[in-house]
Parts: sequence; structure tokens; C-alpha cells
Amino acid sequence: MSSFQVHFAAHDVLTPGDSPDVLVAMNPAALRANLGDLPPNAEIIVNTDEFTTRNLEKVGYTSNPLENDSLDGFTVHRVPLTSATIAALADFEVSKKEAERAKNMFALGLLSWMYSRPTEGTVEFLKQKFAKKPHVAAANVAAFQAGWNYGETTEDFAVRYEVKPAKLVSGTYRSVNGNSALAYGLVAAGLRANLPVFLGAYPITPASEILHELSGYKRYGVTTFQAEDEIAAVGSALGASYGGALGVTSTSGPGLALKTETLGLAVMLELPLVIVDVQRAGPSTGLPTKTEQSDLNIALFGRHGEAPLAVIAARSPADCFYAALEAARIALTYRMPVILLSDGYLANGSEPFLLPDPADLPDLRVEFATEPNGPDGKFLPYLHDPHTLARPWAVPGTPGLEHRVGGLEKADGTGAVSYVPADHDLMMRLRAARVEAIDVPDLEVEDPSGDARVLVLGWGSTYGPVGAACRKLRERGVSIAQAHLRHLSPLPRNVGTVLAGYDRVVIPEMNLGQLAHVIRERYLVDAVPYNKVNGQPFTSVELETVLEEVVRND
Repeated sequence: MSSFQVHFAAHDVLTPGDSPDVLVAMNPAALRANLGDLPPNAEIIVNTDEFTTRNLEKVGYTSNPLENDSLDGFTVHRVPLTSATIAALADFEVSKKEAERAKNMFALGLLSWMYSRPTEGTVEFLKQKFAKKPHVAAANVAAFQAGWNYGETTEDFAVRYEVKPAKLVSGTYRSVNGNSALAYGLVAAGLRANLPVFLGAYPITPASEILHELSGYKRYGVTTFQAEDEIAAVGSALGASYGGALGVTSTSGPGLALKTETLGLAVMLELPLVIVDVQRAGPSTGLPTKTEQSDLNIALFGRHGEAPLAVIAARSPADCFYAALEAARIALTYRMPVILLSDGYLANGSEPFLLPDPADLPDLRVEFATEPNGPDGKFLPYLHDPHTLARPWAVPGTPGLEHRVGGLEKADGTGAVSYVPADHDLMMRLRAARVEAIDVPDLEVEDPSGDARVLVLGWGSTYGPVGAACRKLRERGVSIAQAHLRHLSPLPRNVGTVLAGYDRVVIPEMNLGQLAHVIRERYLVDAVPYNKVNGQPFTSVELETVLEEVVRND
């Protein structure tokens, strides 16, 4: 059984919402699975056509909840969604099965009436969605309008609601989920770098959609390769970078574990590579369709030897676009692998995305080595830039720039294989210094009152629920500060100063305290972890309760 949750408001929306005010239960299974999430007095729209004895027994009901007192705490609307949709489409050239499938549009029309939502955009979307099947488009539009008319004419729906439009920055918006936004960001990165993009990937939940999405952008210089396994996927991406492309590989936690040896090779080769990890609940196969933030440790430390690289995290579905651009910037500028952390919550969640002006996106162009850079016309492939510590990027086949690459330790400058202790020591320190040299913006703090004594420090997808919880607390007069990390390796240079300015630091994470351990070790701050590892994202209500208790006890 699948479901989705929609949250709209007269202000900016940070989460899909905690407890839904309305549940549309298409069948008994949907009612049983979601009833516990509803607040008292919530409204339930029930598809009565599906509440048969057989369907009830299949999900464990011994009696019909529509005929006993189990739903007395809710407002229940009994609507024959299936049969009403079939009747509305009786004159359309669609099969009974196609008509039944349109019941979703009937329900959407009814909800649009309940909340006084404009219908023009939905109608236009349906026409575009099914443009190649006009009869299907017409049927879905008719079902949607029939649902709206049902709400208008039936006596069961006596109350309507109106939510005023939120004030948004003017521009063109599109609804995107995290995986799509991340794919668009990679396309944009290739265009802004004037480089082809190569994605080598092995299908894995919840990252597969990135491969599917990017496969449609060949016209923008994108090549996608579905490899036979995770190791081949990352190897092909690294090979593409060696050949002068922006190499990318996408995966989830189990796949990242398999890629780690090649990531060590990427560190040694000092070539750009973007690794997208759409985290899921683990370990092992774990919960493939559930979310978690439990890959931070493997992203930071999960390679043999001293193999430092950059790690960043996206904070919202739309932000995945900009996180992809930032990952590409670091990889290309500093010639290193970059792990971009997303998760299942962001990957599948959607939000409005303000389309940026392409001219406002960062210039990611790089200069390939085209001529020798050493004495006597020699090419020194490991001669490091004094500012970025990046080595020259020479595309194979460039005359006079022939050189060897591989996993054995190198001598600085020449790149020749070296077992000299001093060479190894120097190269180890250079690789670490290059990560620390990354230009990372300072950590910004949101503290409207200016007198908060408790700071909430988050990363990744906790941004939304933490922000919503802090907003609710401030509305009740509670002073609290919020800061959110995009860059996890290296951390912003002012993190220590920021943390020192507060009496308590709370770190909510969907793991067992991985960032909290890093913060405690590096800054000697007694950070208060709040952890959740049940496969579900934080709700703003639970964080509001926890954070208020910390503030009150400070």
C-alpha cells in the first residue's frame, strides 16, 4: 500500500506536516494503516465501495469500522468514490479499469472543493500529462470536476475551508522531488562547467530515479551507464573523470560500502568525482523504502588509510539542486571526490522550486592542462596549485602530457611511484590540507531574539522539522537559535566560535548521534543528542516538545 501527504499553508511550508487534518481512505488497508496518525476530530473520506467483507477481513477487521463506534472521534464522510467515478465517466471512451483508476482525480476534485483551491492549474496539468492520450486526459478532467461538483451538491460536506495563498518570491515555480532536483543540478553543473556529465550507476532504492531522470538529458551532454554492479558504476565514473568529464555515481548505503575502495583510488588520483548517497535505513538491506541519516560516519571515515574527501548534505527537496552544484564546484575546483548526502525523505518529498536565472548559477569552468608545466618541457602531473592544492587535469591524448596514474603512492610533482617515507608523509598531508583548503561559507545562525541560550544544530533533512519546531516555539515566546550544516567535511571555520556562544547545543539526527560525536570530539562541546532510528522522519511536534524541555531546564 502506498500513500502520500500534502501540506499547504498561508506561509512557507517546511515539512509534509505532522498529523493530517483529512485522510482519504481508498480501502480498509489505508484506514487501518493511517488512522493512528490522525489528530482528534480529523475528517476521514472513506471509499465505501471498497469496504467489503472480504477486504475488511484481509487487513484484520472483525467488524466494519463504518458500522461501529471505532471512528466516533472523527468526522467520517462516506463517499462511493469508485462507483461515482465510473458513473461520471459513463459517456467517455475509457474502459471500466481506466475509469476506476480515475477515482484519485475524483477525490482530488472533492478536496479542492473542501479547501476552495483553484482548479485551473490541475486541469491544465492533466491535459499536459496525458497529451498523447486525449481521451484519458478528458476522462481525468471529468473525474476531477465530478469530485468538485460532488462536494458542491452533497449535504454531507457542510463546511468548506479557505487557506490564503502564501507570499512567495515572484518567478516561475515547478514542483520537484529531491531526486529530480538533484539530477537537474547535475545537468546544470555540466553546463556551467562546459563539461559532459557521466553518471555510472547501479539501480538501488531510493536513488534509482536519478539514473532514470538523467537518462533523458542526452541533448545536454549527459551520458548514463547502468552498470552490472556498484563497483563497476563508480569505476566507470572515475574513468570518465580521467577522460575529462564530470564523473558522477549515485547509490544508497549498501552501494556506498561497495564503492569505498574505488573512492580511495579517487583520493589517490586527485580527480573530480561526485558520489551521491541517497541514504536509507540500514544496515545491510535494512529498510530500503524508509529514511535515515546513518551514513554520515561512512561518508566521513569509511575508507582504508588516510583518505580524506569532502562531504556535503542537502536540506530540502529543492535544495538538492543547489547541493549538486556545490558538490560539482568542490570536486572540479579541488580535484577530489565529494560525497553528497541526501536521503529517502528528501528523495521522495516534493516542494515548489523557484527556477533560477542560469546567469546567477556559479561559473564552474575549469582549465585543462594543455602544455608542459615543468623544467625542460616536462609535464608534472602532481604539481599542486599553491591556493587550491589541486593538481593539473590533463585529458588523455594531449600531446606532451602523457603520464601515469594508479593507486600506488606518488612523489609530489612528478607523480612517479614512490616508496620513499618522506614522499608518503608529504602526500598524506597534502591530501588532508586540500580538504581543509576548501572555500566553505561560515555557518549562519538564525536567532531572531538575539538572546537565545540554546542552539539547535542540524544537518541534512532535519532542516524542515527543526525549523518548523523553532518557529512554533518562538511564536510562544521561547527564545531558541537554529543553525544548519551543509558542509560536513570540512566544517565551516566558525563552528567552534558559534558553539561557544551558547549554553546548550542540541543535535537532532536520524541516527544514533553521529554528528554529535564529531562535534563533541572536535570542539569539546557537551552536545545533547536527540536521535530517532525508526525509519520515520522527525515531526515538528516531537522536536518542539524536546527543545522546549531543554530550554526550560537550561
